[in-house]
Parts: sequence; C-alpha cells; structure tokens
Amino acid sequence: MKRQSRKLKDGLLYCLMVAALVFVIGALAFILVYIVRFSVGYINLSFITSSSRNGIFPMLVTTLYVVVVSLVIALPVGLMTAIFLNEYTGNSGLVRALRLAIETLAGIPSILYGLFGLLMFCRFFRFGQSILAGACTLSIMILPVIIRTTEESLKTIPVSFREASLSLGATKFQTIIHVVLPSALPGIVTSVILAIGRVVGESAPVLLTVGITRNLPRSIFDSGRTLTIHLYYLTKEAINPDDFGIAFATAMVLIVLVVVINTATKLISAYFGKNQGEGL
Repeated sequence: MKRQSRKLKDGLLYCLMVAALVFVIGALAFILVYIVRFSVGYINLSFITSSSRNGIFPMLVTTLYVVVVSLVIALPVGLMTAIFLNEYTGNSGLVRALRLAIETLAGIPSILYGLFGLLMFCRFFRFGQSILAGACTLSIMILPVIIRTTEESLKTIPVSFREASLSLGATKFQTIIHVVLPSALPGIVTSVILAIGRVVGESAPVLLTVGITRNLPRSIFDSGRTLTIHLYYLTKEAINPDDFGIAFATAMVLIVLVVVINTATKLISAYFGKNQGEGL
C-alpha cells in the first residue's frame, strides 16, 4: 500500500514537472512565433546594415559596444570578488557586510542605477552621455549576477582538488588559477551569459547614460542608441503599420543577437575546457 502511494506521488510530481517544462517551452515558442510572424517582410540585409531611418546598424553597433565594455569592466571585478569570498574568507563581519552589499545591489531598481550613472559618470566624471558612462553603470548592475553565480560554481569544486594541488607544492594563488578556475569555467560562462542578457535587456539606465541619438558611434566616448531604446521609440512613435513591423523586426534581431553571443560564449568555454582536459 505504501509502495503504491509513493509511486502515485512520484508519478504526480513527474507529471507536474513535465507540465512545467511544456509550459516554459510553449511560452518561448509562442513569443518567437509571434515576433517572427510580424517581422516577416521587414528583416533583410539592408535593414541590418543600413544607417537610414529604417536601418538599425548604428543601434546594433552601440549595443555591441555596451555589452563588450560592460563585461570588460565587470567580469574581472566580479571574478576577483567571488574568489575572495570563497577562497580567502570565513564568516567574519566584513564578509557578512560584503554579502549584504551584494544582495542590496541585486535588489536596487534599474532606474536608480540610471540616476546614479547620470550623476556620477555623466556629470561628476564628465563622460557625458556616452557608451562608457552607460557601460560603467551597467557593469555595477551585473556585478551581483557574476559574483553569485561564480561563487556558487567555485563551491562545487571538491576540496580534494585544492589539497592535491597544494600537496604538490603549488601556492594557493597557483591552485586557484590553474585548478579551481578552469574547473569552475562552466559556472563562470553561465554568469557571463546571464550578465549579457541583463545588459542587452536594460532600457532605463541606458536611456539616461548612453542617450538616444541614432548616430554611428566611433568610440566608447560617443553617445548612441541601443536596440532596446530604439525598440521603445519605434513603438512609442509608431504612426503607420510599417512602424510596428520595423519594431518587431528589431525585436527579432535583438533575440538573434543574444542567441549568437550566448552560443559564442559557450563555444569559447568548450574550447578552453577541451584544452584544459588535454593539458591534464
């Protein structure tokens, strides 16, 4: 009787998990089909590579600039913080205060980051509305994501790995660089992917710090308009049906851009993981 009851509960839980999986996949498929349906006829090579009114090339370049610069700033800081928390500290008051600060950063509304970036980077440091000011602001936003995900990945590395390395005469720093970090690479890649999604999807901080100009940026000190801001203005200023079609086409390009960046990140991770395995 008890065995039948356990089997019934297991079957019920399995059905619930399958239903949740189907729901998630179905929701994603519905969104993609909906966007593709209304973007057909508007996406072409000229739409992507043109700087005209109906082109998105300047916005695409601005978005890539913001993503790359944000990661260049945030990734080293996030990795070093995660390593410090997991490898060098215990449960002191300083560490608890640092964790509280990280959790607080994760919960602050994005508009407040935008106001902070506007006052600090645009005005105090006199970057103006530029890609650099926006990237500095967004790098602070994605720090909690990188730190948390990387730290959890570091915790999964067995202590025996560290002990074996130290017993062979390696220093703690060498152990972290050559043993711990390569083993935690999948988690680090996950943090990068989550950070990219956060950067690409933000609008309020970008609007206040990067700007809304449609010009093609020549450097990180220029202003610009990202794809999310462009999408917002397309829907806000839409007058005829073609405007909505261009907006859906922009959304499709945005989705493809995220998929391409995430796939490239995964391939790079797999490449370095393979080389690490061959080295061992």
